[in-house]
Amino acid sequence: MNFISIVYGLFLLSVLGIYWTFPQQKLRWWTLLIASLVFYGSLQIQFVPLLLALTFINFRLGLEIGKNTSPGEHNLDGRISNEEWQFAQVEWDQRRLKLLWLGVILNILLLLGFKYLHHVLNFAVNLPSDSTNTTFKLIAPLGISFFTFECISYLIDVYRGAPASEQFLKFATYKLFFAKLISGPITRYHHIANQFNTLQSLTTDRVAEGLWLIARGAVKKGILADHLGVFVDLCFGNLPRAGSVDLWLATFAYGLQLYLDFNGYVDMARGSAMLFGLVLPENFDFPYFSTSIADFWRRWHITLGDWLRNYVYFPLGGSRRGLTNTCGNLFIVMLIAGIWHGSAWGFIVWGLFHGLALSVHRITDAISDRFEPIDNFWQNPLGIVVAWFLTQTMVFTSWIWFRLPNFKDSSLVFQRFWGHTADVQFGQKVYAEALNMSQYQLASMLVALAALMAVTYFFNGRLKIQFNWPIKLVFVPLCLYAVWLLAPEGSLPYIYFDF
Repeated sequence: MNFISIVYGLFLLSVLGIYWTFPQQKLRWWTLLIASLVFYGSLQIQFVPLLLALTFINFRLGLEIGKNTSPGEHNLDGRISNEEWQFAQVEWDQRRLKLLWLGVILNILLLLGFKYLHHVLNFAVNLPSDSTNTTFKLIAPLGISFFTFECISYLIDVYRGAPASEQFLKFATYKLFFAKLISGPITRYHHIANQFNTLQSLTTDRVAEGLWLIARGAVKKGILADHLGVFVDLCFGNLPRAGSVDLWLATFAYGLQLYLDFNGYVDMARGSAMLFGLVLPENFDFPYFSTSIADFWRRWHITLGDWLRNYVYFPLGGSRRGLTNTCGNLFIVMLIAGIWHGSAWGFIVWGLFHGLALSVHRITDAISDRFEPIDNFWQNPLGIVVAWFLTQTMVFTSWIWFRLPNFKDSSLVFQRFWGHTADVQFGQKVYAEALNMSQYQLASMLVALAALMAVTYFFNGRLKIQFNWPIKLVFVPLCLYAVWLLAPEGSLPYIYFDF
């Protein structure tokens, strides 16, 4: 069941009708849970029992970790002394820590098993990891990366003192909620649980906002991202024939495709959730207008960045132990981000490259703090433009490892970025026959799309100007009709479904 389909529209309307018919909270949870299982089952029914089992295991671990840590009412009747109570408390805390590690290790092994086990088995029979004739091929459940990270964050939050869920139905509804299950955004349990407890009736402006998010996300994915994807697939799928200009255009197009594809999905997920009275967290804040790599990671995949900061970077010590340790922590964090995204070596290199960029940014900041002229340069308009250009050049070129995680292919792109002429047939097949436009026209369209994003950033991101709800309702059917009319045949799969 694809988000951009008539089937999903009918599914969403049916579930909404049943959901808001029930006044009881538990019946609404049951509605969402059953609907989520049906939604996931339409994509990978074989993994539904596994997700249910893992949800129950993490629920039980959360209960055990969150149990009352005070062994006995010693202060009421004096049955045990303060000293005995303190020993018992230490013992209980050690037990809670062991349970936490058990849960974290279980979830990590699950994630690494699905992502890396087939590489280990293929290596055992002497097949290269990037071989197309692999003996073992393990299909991972959709959304397993998001699923495991949410489980880990829940267990750690409970260990840190947040209340554990006492209702499996409520916890399972949160974990398996179809709007966020496959590609996020990564959402903490207590963020959703609080909304479950204070659920309010829908208002006109909330309905309009939810429908607008769905329609806007459909345009981003169905029209913009998928059309960009056609060119990206043609270019990166014919690397030996592509020229330097073609590769630069494909690199820029893929960066836009990745953003519009993922951001479009999140818009539709947030819009769907809003119609059920739930607010999922923002996941993007105009990342391609950031002027430093640190700022980029505060704007790109925000929930993943928050997860890495709260559950990896800060526990490692953050930036409290000097510049050297800070840079080391950044490398570790981004290495984990690379491993989380995929099992090919390209994702590892991508993570380390971003770790290097974050470390260079930290060092540059430290130098700028000591030399006022350098600090002033980064504050003036020229310095801001230079910072933006360097940041986005680094970001867009690093996406090559995302699109081509095979070293042979990604290395060929970097080697041919300069001074390489395209095959004559490449231009004829790609531009004239497949795209029906020239290379210059394609470049102009990419610049126009970037300009449109800049205008949106200025009015929405800077001036905070948005349409009111009547205008949004007018645009909803227009956007959906445009997607039905203009989207390429056979829509491309969501990119982040692979992660």
